[in-house]
This record gives sequence, structure tokens and C-alpha cells, in this order.
Amino acid sequence: MTSLSKILLCSKQQTMTQDTKWVVDPGHSKLQFKVKHLAIANVTGSFNVFSGSLQGGEDEFDAGRVEFAADTTSLDTNNSDRDEHLRSKLFLDAANYPNITFKGVLKRSAANHQLIGDLTILTTTKPVTFDVEHTGTGIGRFNDTRAGFELRGTINRKDFGLNFHLLTDAGSLVVGEEIRIQGDIELIKQ
Repeated sequence: MTSLSKILLCSKQQTMTQDTKWVVDPGHSKLQFKVKHLAIANVTGSFNVFSGSLQGGEDEFDAGRVEFAADTTSLDTNNSDRDEHLRSKLFLDAANYPNITFKGVLKRSAANHQLIGDLTILTTTKPVTFDVEHTGTGIGRFNDTRAGFELRGTINRKDFGLNFHLLTDAGSLVVGEEIRIQGDIELIKQ
């Protein structure tokens, strides 16, 4: 049994009586990424269409099961030519793989939380861990309960089959291998 399977089993046992569901409010959430260009500057982009939920995890959101999907066709770097290149078969192949998905568990850690689970890009699924800060819980304008989170982490694009490789004359990668991920996520209690 993998460590993720053990965490999910433990989570399922802990939350059987705590089936509260939270869903992402896309109007108050953002999912961004940064990658080095020419080894000198960052290119920042975002996925404008995504969805997700957290099930259970009533006690400080510990052991809540998380599912998330980002629509690869909604990738936006504020440059249409670059966006088409990133959506092409050279990178995300959005026509054949319209979603990047994540399934895992939000675990309470010493200071805040960690999101531990499996990230799938193209046909590759790998275990990942992201740092998560619970930024607060409160009542929304329409008397709904909301919770905010900031997510941070790093993945290597080559681990997921994103193997585009082009060097500058100086020998630097045109597109860096390390991708930093940042999310500002607001959830609504159902």
C-alpha cells in the first residue's frame, strides 16, 4: 500500500461522519505558475478555468480529501503566441489532454497544512506535496461559510513528460525545468 493510499484510507475513516463538502469559488480564486525564460527572467501564467473540492476535514481541515482540475485550454500567459505554443503537442497537448488533475489529502502540519497527493499531467501521475496556509474562515455576503487558502509548491516539468528542450547560444534552457505553482483559493461550504 502506497503512502498516499494509507493517507486516503486514514482520511476516509476519520471523515466518514464528517462529510462536509467545500467547493472552489472560481470568481475569488486564482491558480498561477512561474517558469524561467532564458534563465534570466520569469514568465508568469495562470489557468483561468479550474474547479475543485474538499470533502471532510472538519477539524482545522485536517485529512480533508481534495480533488482539483485545471482546464489546459484556459492557460493564459498574456501572450497569445506563447499560449498556443504551451497548449500544443510540444507541451500540454490541450486538444488531447484537456485537464491537469490532482487527488489527495490536506494534512495539518506543524505550522499550517500540506497538500499531499497525485498530480496528473498528460499521461504521467506523480506524488507531489504543496505547502498550504489557511488564511481564514468567515461568513460571506450571502450568509455562506467560506475558507481561504494560499498554496505554494514546485514541480519539475520533465517529471511529467513536458520535455521540450531548446538551448540558447550560451547553453541555457529557453524554458526552465522548475515550475513554481501558486494558488489563492477560496472555498464555499456546501
